[in-house]
Amino acid sequence: MDGEVNIKSISNEEKTGLVFKIVSSLNKILREDQMQKQPLFLSINEKFLLKFVTSVVKNPQKSYVIGITGESASGKTTLVNNAAKALLKDERKDLFTTVCCDDYYLDASEELKRAGSYENLFMNGFSFDTPSALNLELMRAHLTSLKCGCSIKSPEYNFVTCESIPDRIQKNPALIILNEGLFVLSPEVLPVHDVKIYVFTPFSKIRERWYERAATRGKTGHAADLQFENVNSAAQIYIRPTMQNADIVINGLTSAEYIEEITEKINKAVKEILKIAKEIKRSEG
Repeated sequence: MDGEVNIKSISNEEKTGLVFKIVSSLNKILREDQMQKQPLFLSINEKFLLKFVTSVVKNPQKSYVIGITGESASGKTTLVNNAAKALLKDERKDLFTTVCCDDYYLDASEELKRAGSYENLFMNGFSFDTPSALNLELMRAHLTSLKCGCSIKSPEYNFVTCESIPDRIQKNPALIILNEGLFVLSPEVLPVHDVKIYVFTPFSKIRERWYERAATRGKTGHAADLQFENVNSAAQIYIRPTMQNADIVINGLTSAEYIEEITEKINKAVKEILKIAKEIKRSEG
């Protein structure tokens, strides 16, 4: 966006024009993205950008919860980590905080001990891939608190021992609250999210990534096969349908480097929105 804006004399009509100018700037980034071999954005709800920019211009101090979901091993964490890496370059210290759905799994360490192995645990019907395996009510309460400007302490989950440690990780309020995980767009927590993102990845790539990660968590052989069978069937019930709730569908095959690059571009555009929006607010008294 080029040129200075005289905020003190701007009319409501001009403010509307300003919103469309900002949307046009973001659309330019999106058009450039579509020219890439592996674009980041697969689809965006046509009404989303205008609604989001208008909201930011009207209330630049508001915190926004961004929910990022997709199947297990789709690339959600890669997206969040590399977006966060780009945001860390910003001089603003309260720009973002991250809340991971995985930390809200209910403690199953005793069940694992009684079963004696992951294979027995899964054969007994245990599943990591249903909403009932997590404390989603607590996660929603924590997201709401952060959105209202209050710090929280999230639990931390150990996927090797299945132990949940409460009040473990300090999370501070921020302008952007990134909420990543399997069930962040499920009905229990959907209403708290302002921006809803689904990461889509082909099944063959998901399977490859999933087995690689399972090995790092102590799950191999038949135990891994049992869990992946459950992962796939549960995804059909609980995860894939949530794509219809998404404002944005992201390509899970995009490189980490490109995610960082385009996040920097979007962050620059959003900062311009915030700068102008705050000047408008000050001019209005």
